[in-house]
Amino acid sequence: MSRERDELVELITRQVLQALKGGPASAASAGSPPAAPRDAAAWRATHAVQDADPATSDRYRLFGVSTSSGPEHTRALHEAGASRVVTTTGYCPASDGLASLIDHTLLKPDGARADIEKICQEAAQFGFASVCVNPVWVPLCHDLLKGSGVKVCTVIGFPSGAHAPDVKAYETRRAVEQGAEEVDMVINVGAMKSKDYALVEQDIRGVVQAAAPKALVKVILETSLLTREEKIMGCTLAKAAGADFVKTSTGFAGGGATVEDIELMRETVGPEMGVKASGGVKTKEDVEALVAAGANRIGASAGVKIVRGEKNEGKGY
Repeated sequence: MSRERDELVELITRQVLQALKGGPASAASAGSPPAAPRDAAAWRATHAVQDADPATSDRYRLFGVSTSSGPEHTRALHEAGASRVVTTTGYCPASDGLASLIDHTLLKPDGARADIEKICQEAAQFGFASVCVNPVWVPLCHDLLKGSGVKVCTVIGFPSGAHAPDVKAYETRRAVEQGAEEVDMVINVGAMKSKDYALVEQDIRGVVQAAAPKALVKVILETSLLTREEKIMGCTLAKAAGADFVKTSTGFAGGGATVEDIELMRETVGPEMGVKASGGVKTKEDVEALVAAGANRIGASAGVKIVRGEKNEGKGY
């Protein structure tokens, strides 16, 4: 086993070095050790990978990344369709834990299937909390992320919140049936401005009941449109209606998450509820400041750049 592993590592190293030099990688060059025998079928007979079903093979091919515990495992994964295998000890792409706080988000109306597949790949690779997508993409994300540990999040009454309560409830039930594990609903901002608090609470409660018991609910306040008193009232009504989180913004109404708003929301809901910061979150420093203020979930389209500590000049979510 040790000799076989060493031979495989040497072969891969030689191919990588050859590729970096710009020449063709040759596994059969003079003096090269022979490639390890392809005994993946025998390995699969006694290990957990087994013959990959078509759906698993499709996910391997899409993500192109998996983990390996040895050379036989590597070959089995390759035969299943993986184009890249990562084998490291104790490594996490975001070892500071930021990735596990981020809902990797794509809510632009022009997002295409390839864009959705890309964020699912990134979410699985970096270990984001969820992907947050428009409802039409929930079934695809549910299929692609099955077994990855990444949840599927979608939006309800998005982006205006000006939908009838029964429509939001139906939209929620449909999304949960299709695989959504988290739903981010927009409050009825007009009702809040009209001080029709009963309607606001009814609206939230309907979504909470439709999501139970399979999905948690985050309530988007659209803080840039609210006064301080309305933000407090929105948090209070969301808590009373049984929601799991309060959230700052859709990202479509201007403004975005601020430290001041997160502090106010955390102070209002206490430690029992989650607080999600979204809208204009672009950098690792933004995330750290918002988490320090009380956020325990972040919505961002720049998740990969955030966890890598890269600068992001784009507008994004």
